[in-house]
Amino acid sequence: METVIQQTLNGLSIGSIYALIAVGYSLIYSILQFSNFAHGSFLIAGAYAGFFAMAGTSLPFLVVMAMALVFSGGVAIMTERFAYRPIRMRGSKALYFIIASLGVSIFAENLVIVTIGPQFRTYPQILAVRALDLGGISVGILDMVAAGVAVTFLLILNFVVTRTKTGMAIRAASFDLPAAGLMGVNVNRVIAIVFFIAGLLAGVSGILLGMKYTVYPQLGYLTIKAFVAAIFGGLGSLPGAILGSLCLGVIETFTAAFISSTLRDLIVFTTLIVILLVRPSGILGRYVEEKV
Repeated sequence: METVIQQTLNGLSIGSIYALIAVGYSLIYSILQFSNFAHGSFLIAGAYAGFFAMAGTSLPFLVVMAMALVFSGGVAIMTERFAYRPIRMRGSKALYFIIASLGVSIFAENLVIVTIGPQFRTYPQILAVRALDLGGISVGILDMVAAGVAVTFLLILNFVVTRTKTGMAIRAASFDLPAAGLMGVNVNRVIAIVFFIAGLLAGVSGILLGMKYTVYPQLGYLTIKAFVAAIFGGLGSLPGAILGSLCLGVIETFTAAFISSTLRDLIVFTTLIVILLVRPSGILGRYVEEKV
């Protein structure tokens, strides 16, 4: 029984990091109706910014983290401004956004390889690498901190979306972007805010993943798992993205612990196919006819 609880906690920890990424996917999808495959670029921007800030300065961790998150959010805004907005202003189909996002993703990865290098980089040690014994259940300190940070940011996001005027504008734009513009909502500003939030959350996950593992140019590929999680829960649904991420994290850890780590991805993507066949809109998603 202790092993089941142990693996559940591990799964929830990694699932909470996936949730930060999946929520960003869902936010952008809910506004612009396309899957932003350049999301990994925001993640590696935050991961590398955090690494260099920690390794090159003696600033407090929270200050370094804030600088890295502003940087990843800024990268997201620049991506929207120069890669997606020209396409949007021409009224192009969602397919062109997807193609552009793939191009941005490849460009960012190769830019990192050319300018920084392809080698793996290890974050300076900030937290003790040891586990706490909670009644026979061993929980890593870093896992606990990662889960706590992820939950904190998700609660802040929920407050912004549900309790502020900016959140109200985001929700209005997610229902009908052109109509929101006609009602006086500054659409360009709302989209920029959504990208900043998505980039910031991806930056948080990049720092946490960098601290847990290492930083390397292909780290952004992990966002594919979060994309799967977003589909699990229902692409476009924020609660669905969180639920799907937690489920994905638990499925991964249970597969690795009780079956085989080599079958982890196979089972995850098989589960994805089954969910798409049984419920194409995801667990909490809503069916919309013309989504891509």
